[in-house]
Order: sequence, then C-alpha cells, then structure tokens
Amino acid sequence: MNETDMSSPHSALLCSSGFEYDEDTCTATIRFEVRPEMTTWRGGVQGGLVAGYLDDVMGYAYVAMTGGEQAPLNLDINMTLLQLIPVGATIIGKGRVVRAGRRVIFLEGELLAEDGTVLARSTSTAIPTPKPQPGESLAR
Repeated sequence: MNETDMSSPHSALLCSSGFEYDEDTCTATIRFEVRPEMTTWRGGVQGGLVAGYLDDVMGYAYVAMTGGEQAPLNLDINMTLLQLIPVGATIIGKGRVVRAGRRVIFLEGELLAEDGTVLARSTSTAIPTPKPQPGESLAR
C-alpha cells in the first residue's frame, strides 16, 4: 500500500504525510503538521482533534493490514492526553492492530514528538467493514 491508497478527504485537514506500514508488527506510521487552526487559546491541539490524529493512524493500520479491502468502524475510542501538542509541531502517529477478528478489531495508537516523547495514547474497539471507494458515501 502506498500513501495515495491511504488518502481520504480528512487527510488534508489533518496535514498528514509520509505513510509507512510495517507488516511484521501491523503498525502504521503517519506524520502530521500542527497548523494554527487546530489549536486552542492555550496554543495546543484541541482534544477532539488529537483524537482525530489517533483515529486516523489506528484506522490506517487496519486498512493496510487488509490490503485496502476493509476499514474499521469505531465502537469506542479511549484517549489519554499526556502533554500539550504545540502549534507548528510535527508529530508522528503510530497505530497498531492488536488483534483483528471477523467481528471485532482491537487497535492502539500513540502520538510522538520528533524527539520520541509520547504526547498522547489511545485504544479503540471497532468492527470490520468493507472499505468505501472514493466518492462513495455511507451517509444517509
């Protein structure tokens, strides 16, 4: 899978780039650039948007693991914010498929500063679904 296979309309919003996937560990790595419009008055990324980064990298780990055939549909996401993510930062997202069954998928993710400092962590429980094709909408 390449970076083009992983693009989605929200990828531009999150300023994601540099998709990599390690088949041995079922781990995806994506870089994100923190733009000013992602931050609060404190100068750090708004919490819901931190969840978006984590959701993105965890989801793409599963998409890559299935060769682009499936995508996870989240049932829940649990997130821990460990440190403020400042405007202008480049953060590294790592998402991993912990276990993928026919009915349930367990994922985990981390956001790291360039020096390796862990900024946020997450876990997710999801269900497998066919990956929508470009232009296809599930909204009704």
